[in-house]
Formats: sequence, C-alpha cells, structure tokens
Amino acid sequence: MKKIIYLIVYMAIPVSFFTSCKDATENTEPQTETASVEVQKDEDFRPNFHFTPEKNWMNDPNGMFYFNGYFHLFFQHYPDDNVWGPMHWGHAISNDMISWKEQPIAIYPDEKGYIFSGSAVVDKNNTSGFGKNGKTPIVAIFTYHDPKGEKKGDIDYQSQAIAYSLDEGQTWTKYESNPVIENPGIKDFRDPKVTWDGIHQQWIMVLATYEKTLFYTSKDLKNWTRQSDFGEGIGAHGGVWECPDFFPMYVGDTNELKWVLIQSLNPGGYNGGSGTQYFVGDFDGKTFTPVEQMKDLGEKHPYWMDFGKDNYAGVTWANIPEENGRTLFLGWMSNWQYAQKVPTETWRSAMTVARELKLEKLDGKYIISSVPVQELQSYRSKKYKDQNIQIDGLTKIIDSEKIALNSAEIRFEISDLKEKKYQFKLSNSTGEELLFGYDHSDKEFFINRSKAGQVDFSEEFASKISTAPRISTAENLDGTIIIDQTSIELFFDGGKTVMTEIFFPNHPWETLSLQSVDGSFTLNEIEAYQLKFN
Repeated sequence: MKKIIYLIVYMAIPVSFFTSCKDATENTEPQTETASVEVQKDEDFRPNFHFTPEKNWMNDPNGMFYFNGYFHLFFQHYPDDNVWGPMHWGHAISNDMISWKEQPIAIYPDEKGYIFSGSAVVDKNNTSGFGKNGKTPIVAIFTYHDPKGEKKGDIDYQSQAIAYSLDEGQTWTKYESNPVIENPGIKDFRDPKVTWDGIHQQWIMVLATYEKTLFYTSKDLKNWTRQSDFGEGIGAHGGVWECPDFFPMYVGDTNELKWVLIQSLNPGGYNGGSGTQYFVGDFDGKTFTPVEQMKDLGEKHPYWMDFGKDNYAGVTWANIPEENGRTLFLGWMSNWQYAQKVPTETWRSAMTVARELKLEKLDGKYIISSVPVQELQSYRSKKYKDQNIQIDGLTKIIDSEKIALNSAEIRFEISDLKEKKYQFKLSNSTGEELLFGYDHSDKEFFINRSKAGQVDFSEEFASKISTAPRISTAENLDGTIIIDQTSIELFFDGGKTVMTEIFFPNHPWETLSLQSVDGSFTLNEIEAYQLKFN
C-alpha cells in the first residue's frame, strides 16, 4: 500500500468568533518593488488556525479534557505582559480542536504562589466527593510555585494542589486543604499529569523532577502515595525534566497493550533547547518498566515526539470517549531559547496543530507516530492536484494563484528514492526562503530557516540547520506539511518522523518549489487544498 505525506496550509479564522485569530488579509501577488510593501510584523504573524492568546504571554498547554462536546485547553498565561511572569491558567474551548474560542482566565495565582503547569480530569464517579446536585466535578491538579521561597533560596518552593469546577471548567474552587502533595525536599518538583488507570482502578500521577519522573497513585485525587520513579540515567538529560504524561495504548490494530511515558526537557532537545522525548514499556500499577530497546538509551536517541525546535511540553486530552478511540495530543509551538524574543508584541507564542498519536511496531521496535487530527479535512475548499512532475533543478510546483501558501494543505509522494537530497523551498520575491526536505544519502530530514525572514532576534534561532533521523525504511517517501502564517509542521512517512518550526518572513510566501540537488527525479503526486474558515 502506498504511503502519502500531507502538507497542510489554512485560511484565516474570523476574529469575530476566534479571539486567538485574525482575518485573512494576506497579499498573495508577487512583490516586485519591496520598498512599497509594508514589512510583516506582529498581527501579520498571528497564525490563521493555530491557537494563540488574544494578548500577551502563553506557554505550556495545561488541563486538557473533553466534556459535553467541547475540547478544553488551559494554558500557562501571563495576561499583563508579553514575556513570562506570574503564571495563571488561561482557557479556550473548541468542538473540533481547530477553531478555538478563548474564555476568561480560569485559575489565578494567590498567596500560596503562581499556578504552574498541571492537568485536569473528569471525575465521573465523584471519587473526590466534590460533585454536588448531580454535577460532575472537573478536578485540576497543578503546581504551586512560591516565588518568595524561591527568592529566599529555599528548595521546597514547589508543591502540588487541586481545584475543582462544577460548571465545566468556567469557574474553579481551590481545595481548602492544599497542597495535596508537599515538597519532599526537591528543587524541581512540578507539572503533575493525572490519568485514570482503569486496569488497576486508581488515579495515576506522573510528576517531573530535575532528572526523573515520580509515580503517585490515589483513590480520591486528594490523598496520594508515592510508588516509584523512572528515568535517572536513561534517555536525554541535557536539562530539567518537565511536563510528563503517561497513558496506555494498543500497538497498531493488535490487542497488545503498552504504556507510554512522554517526558519533556529543557534544554537538551534533539536540535537544542526545548524538546519532548518518549518511552514505551509496561506498568504493574506501581512501577514503569521500559521495553528492552529503551533500557539503555543515551542522550542522542531516536525517540522524540517531534524533532523540530518548536514543539514542547505537549500532553494529551483526558476523557476522550471510548467510541472515539484516539489519543489526542497538543504542544506549545516555541522554544525557551528564544520564546520571549520573537518579533511579536501584542501576543506571544502559539500551540501546535492537534495530533493523533499512534503506537506502532517497526522492525521489532516500538515507536510513536503522529498525524494531524482528521477534523482538519472538514475545512478543505479549493483543490489543486498534479502527478508525475519531472524535477530537474529548481522546479516550481505551487504558487499563490493555485493555493495561498499561508493557509493550505498539501501532500506529496516520491517513489524509488535515490542517494540524493530532495529539497523543498518556500520563497517570496524578496529573496527570503525556507528550505526543508530529505537527504537520502544520510537518511536525514532537515529544516533550514536561516534566510526565512527575521532571524536576528536570537543567536539560537537559525544558527544551525535542524535535522531528524528517518525512522521508516520504506523505498517511497510520503509526507504531510502544515503551513500557517509563521509555522511549518512536517509529518514524514505517516508521521514516523515529525518536525515543527516557526519562522517570521518579512513578506508572505508566494511559491513552493522542489529542487533536484543531485540529478533529476519524478514527483509522483502533489495534492493541495485551501482550507477555509467561515
């Protein structure tokens, strides 16, 4: 069966409904006199379909759950400035994970500290006892960060606390007996992610520390018992471990069940700065044991949720209905190396596109693949398709007259790979370009944003070409690329290798070309859709 890779680019979402988005006002005509064209900035850079806060700072996704037809996204938010500050939980809702509507701030800091990252669960059986009058409690679990204790030089300035909502996440009551887990004398002690373990009939919490993940269990979300830890000396440790997630998954279409531990760290990512690795193994209700292939992982291993520089702190949605059957994931689309320096002023940072995770077994090894959620397809409108295109030198394959390259979906397939470099180029008439593709000689994907517009705001932003190993051994290359105003998400080989990076061109992209670096070849198929939002 042929495998196909998708490139997705989207139309603007009306600001009248989405407080995180802007109207589509891009000029797709080629610019021949750059002096007469206003350089893009700030609101021009706001994504058309990736979630952004209406104003000021955002980082990690938090407290994601599904309930009564809505996907809820909470997020680390500082509403008073465009750089990191006293953390609140912002809030947004969507019925499809694509079109978001921002809500009032959900949880505010108080005398116990800032509201750092965490999670939320739907307590359907009212194990917490917070439910009243037949209303299902939503319970949030977060880290209290005491800035006064940190400033004094204390070690125990982070603890875990809970709050509950009886109106589907709109208002929250903090538990009077917080914290529910006091700090045991660990400096970095944060980001609780809670999952209902139906196999062992308990709540499981994974909690990040500097170099390992702690496992806790509970029956009521209030009283927690520490059971075990994992990770010291295994995998990448170039920075502090943060924002874990832990859940069971079936392997492909089989009945084999494994547990997946997602573990972010900063710095220490595959291409520097922020990154998110994963581990696959077994769980007996107390202890996580990795599969053989992951027992002795070094720093530069191949098990990453995303090899690009701009997908961090991602976690999965809780309470997805069994009939849905998907594991759904979202990450923060930035990197701590430069997140507070990017050239936007009224708002800072976006989330990735929502993704479906799949656990597969390839050549006897367990891997996680990810693809854009299928809900994106319902936004398709204008279509362009071509086949058997001879690529000899730099060949234009799509321009803005066919599909606007700030909001579209494109998929491609190349068969019979040779020992050469296959290089795509997004460009505009001012000479800016974003290069990405695959070098089959090195079995390596790449993104080069060194000439993709504004890059001088940080030495770390574009000083190196990002690379990723090819996980698949297939003879054909397929891929999905999602391009928004200022981001690209590459899903190669059915999502076995994924790369996400942001960019800030001074003028909109006008052309997508494909280059034959070491001889001609045939592009079997390219298919593009304009995605339109009403």
